[in-house]
Amino acid sequence: MSENRREWMLRSAAQLAAVGATAAGAAAVQAEQPQKEPVATDAAAPPDGKAWRIGVISARRHGKPQRTNGHTWHFAQYLHPTIDLKTTKKHFDPGSQKFFESIVRNPACNFGTLPFSDTRITHYYEADPAVAKFFADSFPGVQVATSLEKMVDEVDAVWLGDASGTGDDHFDLIAPALSKGLPTFCDKPIGQTVQGTRKILELARKHKAPILSGSIFGYEWGLEEVRRLQALGELGEIQYVIASMMGGYSPESWFIYGQHPCWSVVALLGAGVEAVSLYARDNAAHGMVVYPDRPPAELWYGRPDLYIGNQYNETSVHFQKGVYRYSPAIEGNFWFGHHYEMFNMARAFREMICTRVEPTSHEAILDVTAMIYAGAQSLKEKSRLVSLAEVLG
Repeated sequence: MSENRREWMLRSAAQLAAVGATAAGAAAVQAEQPQKEPVATDAAAPPDGKAWRIGVISARRHGKPQRTNGHTWHFAQYLHPTIDLKTTKKHFDPGSQKFFESIVRNPACNFGTLPFSDTRITHYYEADPAVAKFFADSFPGVQVATSLEKMVDEVDAVWLGDASGTGDDHFDLIAPALSKGLPTFCDKPIGQTVQGTRKILELARKHKAPILSGSIFGYEWGLEEVRRLQALGELGEIQYVIASMMGGYSPESWFIYGQHPCWSVVALLGAGVEAVSLYARDNAAHGMVVYPDRPPAELWYGRPDLYIGNQYNETSVHFQKGVYRYSPAIEGNFWFGHHYEMFNMARAFREMICTRVEPTSHEAILDVTAMIYAGAQSLKEKSRLVSLAEVLG
């Protein structure tokens, strides 16, 4: 069965009934922990001294609007201080509405920092103004952008969200922002093709526009725990990584959702992938990722057992002296953990706006696109190990 994130959230809506109280308890425990002293940085302040103005763009799916695009409505909303939950009921599915009421916009689940004190969404762009108005009505203070060119003159940064499109329209949508040197988030699949991704990155470099792209799998609590374990050194070096997600594989969906496990691998082992091999049967795909100088990794897209327990994805990191496995969940609570990974990605974007330092290298971004195409090529050739050099040109 092929199932995207939106469909999965609808299926899981019933499980949210008691999750708010559980998450609130976790947040309360966190709040009791000693707070670290703030670290001095060279971060700049907003031009007006109050808040960074952010323009949000919704990409399309095969030319059609994504009316409540999950990667703008769910991801980018962290950058705006207020929401009209009553109005969102007109647009949200029941699962999303419950998620927002119980966790995302629950003050008890704010990680001690939400809402951000220095960001606000000022504009929302979708080619159909009537669709853009849904978002503007739900988030007080947001206006419908009449054109991208006008919007980039009135904002300090741009977020492009794409829940289930292919990335075919991304360059045209973010070119005005990149040409002005604005910090920009460009959702995955960033440029649809290797050439498309390279074109976006080259434009960003040309105009010194900081750019961030990636998957929320790279912002999970468990990934941060891996980095803490590495710093301690007690488990030794990483020997192997297995990055898995559920959802039914199909040749078409590989180019969109296959990006998630690829990003999990790159987030852990870094850029510099040498080759990819991929095998697919029915609704599951299994792959191998090879580095010239680092441990190998496995990819699973459509791992059947992840439907059990509602995990969505899981990563296993095999050290010399032990294995650490993690899913998005925090203390078994998927929804609170999902809230964290979305918030954490928004935090990284906010930090990039303030510092103009990119948290992810261009090489890593291009690697992931190339991994997707190397995998697709491998499938055509009896799972041959295809080097990234072959698809990078």
